[in-house]
Amino acid sequence: MNHAHAHTAAHTPHGHDHASDGQAEILDLDAEVLAEHTASITAWLPLQTDPRHIVDLGCGTGAGTFALLDRFPDAHVTAVDASAEHLQRLRSKACSRGVQERVRTVQADLDEAAWPDLGSPDLVWASASMHHMAHPDRALRAVHEMLVPGGLFAVVELAGHPRFLPEDAPEDRPGLEERVHAEADRLQAEHMPHRGADWGPLLTTAGFRVEGERIMAVNTEGTHTAGTHTADTRPEGTHTAAIGRYALSVLQRIRTAVTDTLTPEDLAALDRLLDTSSSHSILRRDDLTVRTERTVWAARRT
Repeated sequence: MNHAHAHTAAHTPHGHDHASDGQAEILDLDAEVLAEHTASITAWLPLQTDPRHIVDLGCGTGAGTFALLDRFPDAHVTAVDASAEHLQRLRSKACSRGVQERVRTVQADLDEAAWPDLGSPDLVWASASMHHMAHPDRALRAVHEMLVPGGLFAVVELAGHPRFLPEDAPEDRPGLEERVHAEADRLQAEHMPHRGADWGPLLTTAGFRVEGERIMAVNTEGTHTAGTHTADTRPEGTHTAAIGRYALSVLQRIRTAVTDTLTPEDLAALDRLLDTSSSHSILRRDDLTVRTERTVWAARRT
């Protein structure tokens, strides 16, 4: 599978360990830059009681795991991922935060028909991981069976790649980022048919009752939501240096996928942005933001 999507590809529930090609760094930067956004999702979840056992499917290096541990101080988390390196990073973070006793890691390929015993959680969290599943219907049934009656399943998915540059940038090739993303999206559609899916009907078919759906537009200058719930409009902070590193890592990863399909002019412009020694380097820009959109489904096992 060609994991071209810079953010979601970093959550690898499959059997191949891709951590060596920069995913772990992207995950860590994503967690740093979008921490308040992730916290706002955990705060929105329509829980009847605070969970005590949480399973984080496709946990990566722990952005969701630690947001959930912060939100629910009496809970423990079983963090599941295919990548040994991701899980090792997560364990190291847990130790540095003093919460190692509240975290259990499990290395597993979630495309296998038989999953390891993950216990009986009252909350399952899957952020940017479900669209990687080769057999999502089977995975949804496995989650339904795993949850305790009344337990909640939170599915978080991205609408597309994060954007960083203004629309008229760079000056020599305006609109470059949109063209790069369009090529990456086209290539990835062949490999990830469930990316961008409406998970509501799929959850219902698997036996869940969907109790909430929320579209969250993310911008590092603020967060707003679409739907019936009150928006969380707290600013997420500037994080200028982290955003630059995040943009660099994401666009470096996308470049690998689109090298053969971009025009020579666009490829040259992209390389100027990615050249950290250049005056045109993306790290030298002071106009970067992180813009993306996430949809959250909250589904209950009845």
